[in-house]
Amino acid sequence: MSRSPIKQLFYITHIDNIPSILERGIFSHEEIKKKGIKSEPIYDSQIVSKRHEKFTSNDRSLWSYANLYFQPRNAMLYRVLFEKSIEEVVIIAVNPDIMGEDGVILTDGNAAAEDTKFFKTDEVRKYLSIIYKDTQKDYWQEADGSKRRLMAECLVPDCIPPENISTIYVANQNIRKQLLNKLPRKDIEIIPVPKTFFQSGISRPITHNLKIVAGDMFFSKMQTMTISVNTVGIMGKGLASRAKYQFPDVYVYYQDLCRAKRLKMGTPHLFKREASLDIQLADEPQTIVNPNAATWFLLFPTKNHWKEDSDLQGIKDGVNWIAENYKELEIKSIGIPALGCGLGRLKWKDIGPVICGSLGMIDIPVEVYLPTEKGEPEEYLDKDFLLGQTRLNL
Repeated sequence: MSRSPIKQLFYITHIDNIPSILERGIFSHEEIKKKGIKSEPIYDSQIVSKRHEKFTSNDRSLWSYANLYFQPRNAMLYRVLFEKSIEEVVIIAVNPDIMGEDGVILTDGNAAAEDTKFFKTDEVRKYLSIIYKDTQKDYWQEADGSKRRLMAECLVPDCIPPENISTIYVANQNIRKQLLNKLPRKDIEIIPVPKTFFQSGISRPITHNLKIVAGDMFFSKMQTMTISVNTVGIMGKGLASRAKYQFPDVYVYYQDLCRAKRLKMGTPHLFKREASLDIQLADEPQTIVNPNAATWFLLFPTKNHWKEDSDLQGIKDGVNWIAENYKELEIKSIGIPALGCGLGRLKWKDIGPVICGSLGMIDIPVEVYLPTEKGEPEEYLDKDFLLGQTRLNL
């Protein structure tokens, strides 16, 4: 498998299992039971039971395999983190050469799903290239098959020896420090990767309800998410393009507004979407207890034509419109990108104070997402700078 584009395989587990895994390896459910190994479960009982009852083509239960993912940032991890705290979950990276071992089987989706196919490793070189392309995406969908493919597994019989383990990934530095004290081996690197765990790299409070965030807004828990758009119906690049493909119903609503010429600068439109993001993103969503409510989208015009630069005054008017109308619209919390930055050619130093100054005083949670192109100087992330004259009234 030396030519495979896959550079690591991944095992999702509970942080309390790490000392045992580094000493003895990653065992299948069956081996854990046979050996009487104390193990803290990460998956709910329904998922574990389903795998016990599913058999591969060589008549072995999935319980007799240790399962690895090609991409840990998938619908299963989303499901796990819905039910477990971020401090409990770690991801172990395994050398992909394990795919060449005898008895290893690869799947084209969740191994326990009814329509999943099983392959020997020498049958799927082309398929691995397809999976690799999916691992480069920021999101997944049912419609294009990416949700299914990102759940593809490498099934290793019985045990993955500890010498195959290369790295441990955690959500933040605090968890890394906690884990360092538990390691029986000191040759394992522990790396914080907030994005993999659907977390923000920066989350800094500016007021009691408003914080600035570096991360992926579309994985936030905000009830309402704001999308920068033009008024002519084109979602060609940036955040709008992501929304177009990840949430096609939002795109249809947006185009209808533009055709009817109802979308104007200074007056965003709220799409009260009925679908829950948790149901869309999680594995086996039908079994989730108490998913978050439906996710709404606020279509926020930052320019008239897509070829133009963003209009700072129009953005100021639109942000003030949010402050004046959020209660009537029943917006309970809201995520807002750096409106007009990036492709719109505005600078965070100009737009940050506009958003924070206007929304810093409203009484719902507000997350303002920093530009993704580059890091901003510390002076432009300062509370006094972002609130400006508003701070005098705190």
